[in-house]
Amino acid sequence: MSETLATPWWKDAVCYQIYPASFKDSNGDGLGDIPGILSKIDYLRDLGIDIVWVSPMFDSPQIDMGYDISNYEEVYAPYGTVKDMDDLIEACHKRGMRIILDLVINHTSDQHAWFKASRSSKDSPKRDWYIWKPPRYAEDGSRLPPTNWRSYFSGPAWEYDEGTGEYFLHLFAKEQPDLNWENEEARNAIYDSSMRFWLDKGVDGFRIDCVNMYSKGVDYKDAPIVVPNSYEQPGWLYYANGPRMHEFLREMNKKVLDNYDAVTVGELPHTPDPKRVLDYVSLADRQMSMVFQFDIVDLGQGPAHKYRFQSWKLPDLKSIITKWQRFIEGTDGWTTAFCENHDQGRSVTRYASDAPEYRVLSAKMLAMLMCTMTGTLFIYQGQEIGAINMPKTWTIDNFKDIESLGFYNTVAAATNNDKAALDEVMRSLYVLGRDNARLPMQWDSSPFAGFTDSKDGGWMRVHDLYPEINVAKQLQEPESTYHFWKSMIQFRKAHREVLVHGTFEVFEPDNEKTFVFAKRRGSKTTVVALNFTSEDQVVELPADGLALRVGNYSDAETLEEMATGATRTLRPWEGRLYMAGSGCTCELQVAGAS
Repeated sequence: MSETLATPWWKDAVCYQIYPASFKDSNGDGLGDIPGILSKIDYLRDLGIDIVWVSPMFDSPQIDMGYDISNYEEVYAPYGTVKDMDDLIEACHKRGMRIILDLVINHTSDQHAWFKASRSSKDSPKRDWYIWKPPRYAEDGSRLPPTNWRSYFSGPAWEYDEGTGEYFLHLFAKEQPDLNWENEEARNAIYDSSMRFWLDKGVDGFRIDCVNMYSKGVDYKDAPIVVPNSYEQPGWLYYANGPRMHEFLREMNKKVLDNYDAVTVGELPHTPDPKRVLDYVSLADRQMSMVFQFDIVDLGQGPAHKYRFQSWKLPDLKSIITKWQRFIEGTDGWTTAFCENHDQGRSVTRYASDAPEYRVLSAKMLAMLMCTMTGTLFIYQGQEIGAINMPKTWTIDNFKDIESLGFYNTVAAATNNDKAALDEVMRSLYVLGRDNARLPMQWDSSPFAGFTDSKDGGWMRVHDLYPEINVAKQLQEPESTYHFWKSMIQFRKAHREVLVHGTFEVFEPDNEKTFVFAKRRGSKTTVVALNFTSEDQVVELPADGLALRVGNYSDAETLEEMATGATRTLRPWEGRLYMAGSGCTCELQVAGAS
């Protein structure tokens, strides 16, 4: 972290991710849309947001909620128009905010004109724009796909095309064919259609989907067997972080991004080694501004399949946070701070407690954790009001996500609908399923949470607890989760030197009950003490001269005045933030648990 704090602009920013389908419906059709986002733009500004990230709103058949794009230069009609996007870009800029879009260029929809041409004939000029391979044959003569790779959405990663007699690669749904980045003509078309078109309209950058999967090499090998009794196996060993990956990103910057003051945030799965991550985010190399490291949201996922939930302990979480907080120290790289997005269960349910008596405390404690992390902070819609996962009484019929349904159906077929096996799947989906984050935004206590005026409700069921957890209610409650988040964002910005840019030190890393860490920069020190249990826990403050600045219990200040020495007793899911050093002149900010 060797550059000055004044540059670049995106390091101190707070980014808010919007999932268009679930944010706000403006026309009563039950689906969120761009005008709906426009209607809430002042809400985002008032929260303290600097960057608005809009998940895919491009034209799409919606097989994977917009991550299957049929035209990069058009907007999905139920969401609005390109003119609506122009208005949204202008509205953000007028309020001093930036806006970024999803860049989904590992694959397109099979309805994209490029793929239709590629599929039409082996002699098509665009045939090589996608990845086509001839079949293999077993000893008995049966046809086999080119490799045994498994799709992320279950089943094979190859689809046979009867018309041309070859397979095409799709790491995700069969309606999402992978682009062939080895073809320069295809790369140039990607740059023009998906990037320059929107940058010229004023978009300030991109969150780049699957950013390390473009280079698959030329030798397509079978993946090692890690899932017993299955032909398809996870093949990321061969398609993630491939041989030309860094070359492609340098080219993308040279040809496109270097001509704009744009930020890039890469989605970087299957890359746990900090040294390999630094290759992507080194400022000197200018490949990407920063990336999302998936360790924190992978916590609890099974090794053979993400939806085989495995229990974890607090030292696991502390180890992950410490690893990514410290990996940029002494380097020219940068990092992100996040624990929610559109592909993950809600953080209160996953990392803390969504029990009625603890969910508000938990949400505030996690807000304190996130707002004291080094890196650019990312918040997902509803996180600021402490949204929680769907009730465990909901059946599979309430799920919409292609990945969750694909896994459920795969297990159902493999076990002949064995109840115990399917109950295990549901237990995992209740924690990890993507639909948990995609429930409609809870704006108020009116029917369907104020998300839509449709008499039939939204495209997806609204959470049963929306009368208790909603924006309007929390705006009226000074000690709500929303106001705590807003105050913490302000606090983070006021102390950005130590909170955004400080070094990180964890204490008692093996303690399974509490998480105590320090942030330091120059003469300034911040100590954060968090209780990750539903019982009282004792902690030792690791520094002298500390003053309480933030707490998530309303009487924290009173108890602190009575305390002596370094010992403190933290109540269930309590968090306290202390500061020492010159410049700590802010007033005590404490939000209660109501």
